[in-house]
Formats: sequence, C-alpha cells, structure tokens
Amino acid sequence: MDMMSMVSGMLAAQAGNVQMQVAATLMKSNADSQKSAVLTLLGAASQNVSSLANVGAGIGGNLDISA
Repeated sequence: MDMMSMVSGMLAAQAGNVQMQVAATLMKSNADSQKSAVLTLLGAASQNVSSLANVGAGIGGNLDISA
C-alpha cells in the first residue's frame, strides 16, 4: 500500500467518524425535542381534565360531532 492511499484511507475514516458524531448529536436533539413536545401535550391534557373537575355529572361526556 503506498503512502497516498493510506493517507486517503485515514482521512476517509476520520470523515466517517465526524459524520457519525454529527448524526448522533442530531438524533439526540430530535429525541429531546420530541420528549419536550410529549411532556407539553401531557401537561395540557392534565390541565384540561382538572378544569372539568368542578362541573356537574354528565357534562362533557357525550359530544355529537356529526353536524
């Protein structure tokens, strides 16, 4: 193996490593944003349920959306 092909192979390996690090960082960032969105939705759902705690029985139980 000549010197240029060895250097070229090492540079390609380093570039692949950098790409893997960038991909891992993006995946973690995406997972963190997904987690944040889910927690926001769960928090909004719990607030909506608690806001119906003081209404009478049967209120909000049946909803006709056919119209």
